[in-house]
Amino acid sequence: MTEKVYNVLFLCAENSARSIMAEAILNKLGHGRFHAFSAGSQPSGHINPLAIDLLKSVGYSVDNLRSKSWDEFQTDDAPEMDFVFTVCSDAAEEVCPVWKGQPVSAHWHFADLASGQGSLVQQKEVVHHVLQEIRQRVQLLLNLPLAKLDKAALHHHVQTLQSA
Repeated sequence: MTEKVYNVLFLCAENSARSIMAEAILNKLGHGRFHAFSAGSQPSGHINPLAIDLLKSVGYSVDNLRSKSWDEFQTDDAPEMDFVFTVCSDAAEEVCPVWKGQPVSAHWHFADLASGQGSLVQQKEVVHHVLQEIRQRVQLLLNLPLAKLDKAALHHHVQTLQSA
């Protein structure tokens, strides 16, 4: 019997950094058990250059990453999600679409990278710190015994990862 592949959607308002990094990280660390996607409610149309440079430098694939609208995941032929995570406060506060399949959802807050405040070195440090936080949270998700948890337990465990 083949193991279930879980579809995961990471949402951020602009889909330019945090959600993009989460997509790349989960696709690599998930080793085929997860298929990660990202989108935004108001996509910027570009990826934060510091985020993309860091992802490349630490070995994550960036080939298929692009800033896109969550509308792409509302079509009839869109993949059905098992999990939907908002990764910025703006997206968490918006009225999100109703996702087919009733995925488990949670908010995982990470610092905003779009402010561009501080020196270039300071900005790179913030991006690196956020990448490490996302990686840690993704690793905790990967460690959950997903196949053994019912939907209520799964929802509880995923919610607790916010404070991890």
